[in-house]
Amino acid sequence: MNITPEGPIREEEALGKAYDAKLMRRLLRYLRPYRLHVVAAIFMLVLASGLELVGPWFTKVVIDQAIPAEDYGLITRIGLLFLGALLLSALLGYARTMLTTWIGQRVMLDLRRQVFSHLQKLELSFFDRNPVGRLMTRVTGDIEVLNEMFTSGVVTVFGDVFTVLFIVTAMLLLDWKLALVTFTVLPAVFGAAWLFRYKVRQVYRDIRVRVARINAYLQERISGMEVVQLFGQEEVAQDRFAEVNDDHLQAHLRSITYYALFFPTIEILSAVALAMILWYGGGQVLQGAVSLGVIAAFLQYARRFFRPIQDLSEKYNILQNAMASSERVFRLLDREPTIAGPEEAASRPSGARGRIEFEDVWFHYGLEQEQESGADEEPEWVIRGVSFTVEPGQRVAVVGATGAGKSTLISLLMRFYEPQRGRILLDGVDIRLLPLEELRTSMGLVLQDVYLFAGTARGNIDLDRESVSASAVLDSARRVGVDRYVDRLPDGFDQVLGERGSGLSVGERQLLSFARALAGNPGILLLDEATSSVDSEIEAQIEVALDELMRGRTSLVIAHRLSTIQNADRILVLHHGEVCESGTHAQLLARGGMYARLHKLQFSSHSTAA
Repeated sequence: MNITPEGPIREEEALGKAYDAKLMRRLLRYLRPYRLHVVAAIFMLVLASGLELVGPWFTKVVIDQAIPAEDYGLITRIGLLFLGALLLSALLGYARTMLTTWIGQRVMLDLRRQVFSHLQKLELSFFDRNPVGRLMTRVTGDIEVLNEMFTSGVVTVFGDVFTVLFIVTAMLLLDWKLALVTFTVLPAVFGAAWLFRYKVRQVYRDIRVRVARINAYLQERISGMEVVQLFGQEEVAQDRFAEVNDDHLQAHLRSITYYALFFPTIEILSAVALAMILWYGGGQVLQGAVSLGVIAAFLQYARRFFRPIQDLSEKYNILQNAMASSERVFRLLDREPTIAGPEEAASRPSGARGRIEFEDVWFHYGLEQEQESGADEEPEWVIRGVSFTVEPGQRVAVVGATGAGKSTLISLLMRFYEPQRGRILLDGVDIRLLPLEELRTSMGLVLQDVYLFAGTARGNIDLDRESVSASAVLDSARRVGVDRYVDRLPDGFDQVLGERGSGLSVGERQLLSFARALAGNPGILLLDEATSSVDSEIEAQIEVALDELMRGRTSLVIAHRLSTIQNADRILVLHHGEVCESGTHAQLLARGGMYARLHKLQFSSHSTAA
């Protein structure tokens, strides 16, 4: 990552190449399913470009032949033919616009599906390193830029190129000397176009950077609105947003300035070309070397000649943005998942019930840490040589101070992350040899931070899983006691919840996540401080249900409240990533070690608070 005086250059700020043949070939592959539509669009564009020649040529014929001969019939026929050409050109323009837009939308649909599908396959460590806003930009903004390229760039550029070629050919055929006189302004035209492209390329980069800053600032402040209002930072936030927004405005004004200068410049140069046609061509007419009809045709061709050059300059900027966006999208698509199912999946033994084994497991977060610290420097291990076994139907609790590595054990068991050393077995099979879907569907996970989707309460329980029936949804809700809260809603289980379950209390959302985990009837229950956000009243209601639900199931419970795990079959005490104690509640208290100190500290603080 490059560093500037203003900070690191993000992906959105990189300009990249104006044209990259490798990227373009890869982009064009997305047109293969629609190649017949592309061919049809190109054919219509070429035909429409040919029709651009008709009007000036008809003008020449009328002036040089029909009027001197007073042939009203020829004038009528040419007028009707010209009208037909105009109607056909309009129909072709409509059909081409509809077709190219359809192609662009289909390609955009295919790309978005591919990117979203790929994102769901990536490991969680990837999302730890990449902000949500940036990933959303890949799926929305960058692909929208590619849609613009397919709609207004790749296909339509043929129309501009053929229009220029056809007009140049027609002018050379009419009078090559007059054509060369007309072309004398082309160096100035190309110079203005090059300068315009360069300036607009820079300002588009500035706009893209400022849009990213606005999005990042809005996301942060809206997500943290509670803190903003709590500390009275509304005016400060407003002033800062005004600064960011003004930067965006100034960048846009610069782009408008360049456009306002470029188009009049091309108009002036085209007027110069017309003046030269009149000056040189008028003299040729007086000498009898050129007919008046040729001059009239040249004047029309010259005006039509500069319009596609303007369009090509704009399409260059579309291509520039598309190259930068495609590079970012393909970099994401080329990112291979580091955690995937095995090529030859193993199967768990028949009758397996959920035996969990950790064998000398070591783990630390992040490959970047290794790269920055160097290969010889010891990484900061989160889990250090952890070994334990949970027998089928056994309830094992894991306790320890914050940062001890408790939640990491569950993440490793679910294969959200991979251990650097050691292995984890499920029913005697290394979890790396099991299909990911089989591994994860065999477990029911409830986290401390509950995530509910915008949708119905029923949908947040079944999550569209085919294996979860309507009766299973109601049964799981009843068993954890959330049904009494959902039934109070106006539409019951069909009540549409807001973002992240707004409308439900923290405890009710936690209960709903219990029902979600249990609806699939998993053989293993994983509870990661699942009752830490539940008030005492709701906790008392679900304790009996939890005891019933855990009976006969392997349960691994990460606990903050020691009162919730006193009846566990075994308690593991984690300290700095290592298992320092193991035993029942009574055994650990009698030992007087770390668990006893945690118990004394927690319950003495509770009694003091009371």
